[in-house]
Amino acid sequence: MDRRRFLTAMTAAGVVAGPFAGVACAGRQGGAQAAPSGYGPLRPARDLRDGKVRLHLPEGFRYRSFSAAGEKFSDGGEVPGRHDGMAAFSGPGDSVILVRNHEVGGAVGAFGDRERAYDPMAGGGTSTLRVTRQGEVIRATPSLTGTMMNCSGGPMAWRAWVSCEETVNGPDVADAPGGEGNARLTQKHGYIFEVPLNRAATARPIRAAGRFAHESAAFDPSSGALYLTEDNFAHPSGFYRYLPPKHPVLAGKLLDGGRLQMLAVADAERADLFLGQRSGAAYATTWVDIDDPDPAFRGRPAYDEAVQAVGRQGRAKGAAIFARLEGAVHHQGVVYFVSTQGGDTSPADPMPDGFGKGRGQVWAYETWSGTLRLVYESPRASVLDLPDNITVSRRGTLVLCEDGDGDNYLRGLTKAGKLFDFCRLAPIAGDPGAEFAGSTFGPGGHTLFVNVQAKQGRSFAIWGPWERGLF
Repeated sequence: MDRRRFLTAMTAAGVVAGPFAGVACAGRQGGAQAAPSGYGPLRPARDLRDGKVRLHLPEGFRYRSFSAAGEKFSDGGEVPGRHDGMAAFSGPGDSVILVRNHEVGGAVGAFGDRERAYDPMAGGGTSTLRVTRQGEVIRATPSLTGTMMNCSGGPMAWRAWVSCEETVNGPDVADAPGGEGNARLTQKHGYIFEVPLNRAATARPIRAAGRFAHESAAFDPSSGALYLTEDNFAHPSGFYRYLPPKHPVLAGKLLDGGRLQMLAVADAERADLFLGQRSGAAYATTWVDIDDPDPAFRGRPAYDEAVQAVGRQGRAKGAAIFARLEGAVHHQGVVYFVSTQGGDTSPADPMPDGFGKGRGQVWAYETWSGTLRLVYESPRASVLDLPDNITVSRRGTLVLCEDGDGDNYLRGLTKAGKLFDFCRLAPIAGDPGAEFAGSTFGPGGHTLFVNVQAKQGRSFAIWGPWERGLF
């Protein structure tokens, strides 16, 4: 596109540095780049829980599933389904504390203690688990309840998790297409919530961080900014940052009352970044303020109107347009984030539903320079199919959770911009929509924890000879 401002000279001069600098090894001008992982081919592996084959892994790796939907919390309550985003923290001894989202929608009633729920009619939220490094559950409890469509979020430096609602449902909004029950809700939804590890969540939304279809949150400890992705399935999405009134590490929590901004490409209004990109694409960026991050709706507008209310403000000021921004992670001053349906459609692939017709992009935003770079763009579904959640290993290799139409993989993306397969989800009878979500390495990198979002979701602990390969 003529209006794009590529920083070709900067890239050639080496000004853009660090992991993934200058790559973008697939897309219109690049083919599939495969890397030998060092781990070997994938083979059916039996779950140490019950002997069933649920994952295909390289030789030497083992796993255990745990805390499936319908099982019991330590207090006797029932574990909800729709396991999604998750983060791992160090616990007492060698144990691990996991905070896990449940992407439950509809006015189905809160799990856990309804008196502490944000909205007693909403069925989403988070659970907090203490487990061994091999996935044996020591304790599991509800930690945030009465929220809705808790998709992903992010770990915070002050030992907390920020959980994101991927919806704007509420009693002030008409039912979404195919949905029902908004009139039975007691609170507005579409916010982010902090879930501390050492005390109960207050269930108070951070309203200044916006009411939109939140997906992930990535915290930059240098500036105190919280970077936010938007997965607005049928409409354009944006990349945001929330600037709290006080640095969260100094405050010991994320404070409301800050400023919400949306990313724009410098000198290019409403840049269409969801379209196919050139190899090595890079952009200088700026930020535009969102004047009304928590709009008050009157007359119960249609859901499709309400879900665009915040993003339209940014785009009216020139903010960039993405397709379904999902996973995000901060690593060494860079926020990596995924555009699930960004890029071009291969002639070999059917076009996916929703906004954006590609099979996925991975972007990198340098917090110190304001440069946005394309890391990877899928050339076709057989190479990378709709990447979703994302995390990073100690070596700086990204882990991508697929959310595609066929087989779903955990794939590694190396610093050289090459992909490799690490894990395949064994097909689940009667549940073709099952997908990976919530990948996160435990303390020290011994265990990769991941969720499978399915009709009966469950969590997994995977461990083995990581040193043999690229993770």
